[in-house]
Amino acid sequence: MTAQSPEPSPRPASSGELRASHDDREAVVEQLRDAAAEGRIDFEELDSRLEQALRSKTHAELAVLTADLPAPHAPGDQPALVLKGGLYGASRGPERWDVPGHVIAHGGVGGVKIDFSRVESRLKEIAVEAYGETAGVTLVIPDGWAADTSGMDPGFGGLKDKTSADRLPGTPLIRLTGSGGMAGVVIRHPNRWERRKLHGNPTRG
Repeated sequence: MTAQSPEPSPRPASSGELRASHDDREAVVEQLRDAAAEGRIDFEELDSRLEQALRSKTHAELAVLTADLPAPHAPGDQPALVLKGGLYGASRGPERWDVPGHVIAHGGVGGVKIDFSRVESRLKEIAVEAYGETAGVTLVIPDGWAADTSGMDPGFGGLKDKTSADRLPGTPLIRLTGSGGMAGVVIRHPNRWERRKLHGNPTRG
């Protein structure tokens, strides 16, 4: 009786042959839209490439659509933003500002307030280290943004999380760590007065 030879193992797929996910396609769509906004491709070509991107099934098919475009800026290349309350306090926002993927806030004796109300971010997550120290740290995030505060040490001053768990698609998650210190850390959505200012001057900055 002739012994059967073992069947060959399946050949592993190359990176280009790997199936693309929804996130992979969405990343290419965003890169194409940025390229059109910068004038690298015209809008007729943008429509054509977007259609192909949404139909693409593999990484190779997606790669063809961006081969002649510069690589997108990696959020991790941006240095962390460090805010120190010092004697007189520190703040960022509510005017428009470019938020990096990592923010560090030390309340000091003057306190720190970080307002993300007018931030437009494509980051999936923003890591925020907040140390309340003597005067505390306040974070204001837009409606539709959500926060994960499970890594936060409340310290003596505590943590007040007044945010909603309802997160809109395409918005970043604020991943909050650090310590409340003596004065504590507060994370919330805009209050009534802040909302009035936002609605009265929505394009500030």
